[in-house]
Amino acid sequence: MRASKSRVLHRSLRETPPKAIGGEGVWLIAEDGRRILDASGGAAVSCLGHQHPRVLEAMSRQASKLAYAHTAFFSSEPAEALADKLVGHEPGGLAYAYLVSGGSEAVEAGIKLARQYFIEIGQPQRRHFIARRQSYHGNTLGALAAGGNAWRREPYAPLLSSAFSHVTPAFAYHEKRDGESETDFVSRLAAELEEEFQRLGPENVAAFIAEPVVGATAGCVPAPEGYFRAVREICDSYGALVIFDEVMCGMGRTGTLHAWEQEGIAPDIQAIAKGLGGGYQPIGAMLASGRIVDAVRDGSGAFQHGHTYLAHPMACAAALEVQRVIDAEQLLDRVKKLGSQLERRLTERFGNHRHIGDIRGRGLFQAIELVADRPTRAPFDPALKLHQRVKAIAFEGGLGCYPAGGTVDGRSGDHVLLAPPYIATSDNIDMIVDRLGQAVDSALKSVGH
Repeated sequence: MRASKSRVLHRSLRETPPKAIGGEGVWLIAEDGRRILDASGGAAVSCLGHQHPRVLEAMSRQASKLAYAHTAFFSSEPAEALADKLVGHEPGGLAYAYLVSGGSEAVEAGIKLARQYFIEIGQPQRRHFIARRQSYHGNTLGALAAGGNAWRREPYAPLLSSAFSHVTPAFAYHEKRDGESETDFVSRLAAELEEEFQRLGPENVAAFIAEPVVGATAGCVPAPEGYFRAVREICDSYGALVIFDEVMCGMGRTGTLHAWEQEGIAPDIQAIAKGLGGGYQPIGAMLASGRIVDAVRDGSGAFQHGHTYLAHPMACAAALEVQRVIDAEQLLDRVKKLGSQLERRLTERFGNHRHIGDIRGRGLFQAIELVADRPTRAPFDPALKLHQRVKAIAFEGGLGCYPAGGTVDGRSGDHVLLAPPYIATSDNIDMIVDRLGQAVDSALKSVGH
């Protein structure tokens, strides 16, 4: 008898992925009994690993009291407590949390709030947003328009707003010129941003949006020293806002709760998600400065935006416990320590590898970039789909990692992103690098390298 076909619209319509039937710490258990080491936390989501008993207990307690209440009628205890945990101490001036169901929603909310803020303060002409090429800000249409990844944008280009323009990313491995110092590189990028303000008319720009450490589309790319301070200065000089997308790199992933803490500046608006709830429930948040929210309160009195599942009590309860566990177990210190080990082990394994051009990242957010030729940094032919081969071979070897293509320009280039759970052990880190090394070498061999 023929097996029944899946009615789930899977990411690939040509194959149905194996079923995960269990999780245990850093491990995922497949239907056939295989144990997969989750070295990327899915997509940098599972910061506490799987089935953490404290989080499961918090969800159970909340489910027994209240699963859902619509925010047009009620607030809830976990929503109030989570918001207070996130911004009660007003980090960097961020004073309010808008609790949504994921990263794309958080970015959309940030874009809309920035636009509404300028309407409220009598500057409705500010309708342009400047972002960067090779960025990724989510898959809803507003967030996709903000993103600068050519491949993701292409099918939907006719639907994307012209309010967004894109400048050169702070991606030193590909964008810094030979003989150019880091300081000169930052100065050139700042000058380009200044020129974009002038092209659009500085009085017409609402905000600059960026990932402090670029995640999925480029692979854990931190900006050079001083870059974000220069960006902040330019935005301040023209009265534009700074929006940080920390959906992937935030909530402890880089070794500080917020990645911007390592940049010497804070944003006006911030999007967070993945590490906020660790995958235990769908949740994201848009954090906003008191100045922005006060302007809305003093103006129309309401943020003109909303979703059915805003501040969902179950999701908020799960996220709150995730954040409490990170504090109680001092996991940010662990991220720094394990991050140093991961960087060291990747350097030992791949530092002299003829097809690894760059090793980069911060904390437990690291990536390697594969190149056909190290001296010229030339990428492999995209038709080889090398990143997909690495992913498949690694999975067969019991490793879940997050490879992607289009690293250089949205079409060419391959990298592998690692984002292990914060609860990983030193032995787990060693195993991740060993298994990745075997997968990379096997994938290269399969394409004649």
